[in-house]
Amino acid sequence: MKTFLSLLLALALGLPASAFSAQPNIVLLMGDDHGWEETGYNKHPHVKTPVLDEMAATGFRFENFYAAHPNCSPTRASFMTGRHPNRMGTFAPGFSFRPEEITIAQILAKAGYRCAHFGKWHLGPVKAASPTSPGAMGFHEWLSHDNFFEMNPSLSRNGGAPEVIKGEGSEVVITEAIRFIDRAKQEGKPFFTVVWFGSPHEPYSGLPADLALYDDLPAKYSTKKVKLTSNETGGPVTRPQGDVLRERYAEITAMDRAIGTLRKHLAAQNLRDNTLLFYCGDNGTSADGSLDSPHPHRGVKGAVYDGGTLVPGLIEWPARIPQPRSTTVRASTTDLLPTICAITGEPLPARPIDGIDLSPVLDGKITARPKPLYFWEFTGGSGKGKPEPYIEPELQKGTTPLAKLMGGKATRDFTNHRHPTISDTDYAGPRAIIEGNLKLVIHDGRAGEPRRELFDLKSDPAEKTNLLEQQPAAAEKLQTALRDWQKSVLQSLTGADYAK
Repeated sequence: MKTFLSLLLALALGLPASAFSAQPNIVLLMGDDHGWEETGYNKHPHVKTPVLDEMAATGFRFENFYAAHPNCSPTRASFMTGRHPNRMGTFAPGFSFRPEEITIAQILAKAGYRCAHFGKWHLGPVKAASPTSPGAMGFHEWLSHDNFFEMNPSLSRNGGAPEVIKGEGSEVVITEAIRFIDRAKQEGKPFFTVVWFGSPHEPYSGLPADLALYDDLPAKYSTKKVKLTSNETGGPVTRPQGDVLRERYAEITAMDRAIGTLRKHLAAQNLRDNTLLFYCGDNGTSADGSLDSPHPHRGVKGAVYDGGTLVPGLIEWPARIPQPRSTTVRASTTDLLPTICAITGEPLPARPIDGIDLSPVLDGKITARPKPLYFWEFTGGSGKGKPEPYIEPELQKGTTPLAKLMGGKATRDFTNHRHPTISDTDYAGPRAIIEGNLKLVIHDGRAGEPRRELFDLKSDPAEKTNLLEQQPAAAEKLQTALRDWQKSVLQSLTGADYAK
């Protein structure tokens, strides 16, 4: 049946039947703290991303692609499940998701795909005993880190003890991904490959040739000081922004080059046409990387304004997208699971899904998102006493070291809490809804009514002009929809979805 439907789809799109004769290979790439503006094709004044620029020029470009959350772990949970991270208690960096969640890898493994994860995981420990390791969540193979990594990364292979692999971090994980792809090809299996880079997350480092591309930056940005982590001590340090940007952009350029290595390999192995290759970031640019010069969007990583959530979004898939195309349709990391389910003919999990199928967008059949986008940094749950761990704490302890120390430790532990009942305080936290071009942002006040802002993102992408007084009815409508959605999310947070 799937083969017949694929043939009909190919004919309807005017493509040769061979374009859909086999299950597509799928490669999903994601940068760490890589914001929308930090690409050449989005006209950044300094950073060099020739590979991403070529993908934008020859493939499919999302003009408005969003991370589902302005921080890393929550966005990664949305990426894997198609659900907002608050549904599974992944509230902030260092919160795991829950073992009962259903991931893209689990779905595709049942469909006959060979599945592997490489690089940053940050959804729980990567050790074999963890109930939320890549292996436990559907991947056949993994070479992964609990959190982020730099040069010569220390990674866990299939849940084993960490091993140091010499080389530039992005190159290391792409080399491993290529080896996996070659094995899957030899086995005659379609492959699902997830590569989550450790770049350009601080602390920064770069190869001499990459650093040399940005030697002019220190003088231009010598007066502004920024805070980040010291590679030498693992503790906080304040440095001139120019020195920091030189290293940050070197990491982005190295990541870009590694993506180019993968693209060339797919072409050389005659895999490029029927491989869906996707790239995005996990949240907006971090504060240390934000420039003071005119900025197209408001906010940075950690904010529900667009500067905290807009990221690059690119797809290459010549069999389905033979000509360059772009869209202004707003899309999100929550859309990946439903889109891949639609592409592969697999049913959606029987639980609330926040994302939508983007395949009509890829085919140019819709020009506006049919449902709102929601953002929410959960801060509720206060005053309930010590929460009960959802997963045994020993199983939440990480193993892979990183440069940044926390509490004197070079490794990271994770948490997730049981949340069996809901109260009014659980609705708290910075939150936003986008429907069409209107965006409502709500921040809780310390006393009294919350602060509300309404923006028209088409005419005011920098979110400077609050239209609340001019359009109070529109704001009320959006606030009601946002509250109704929060109610659904909190119902999921109690664990109700898992009982079905």
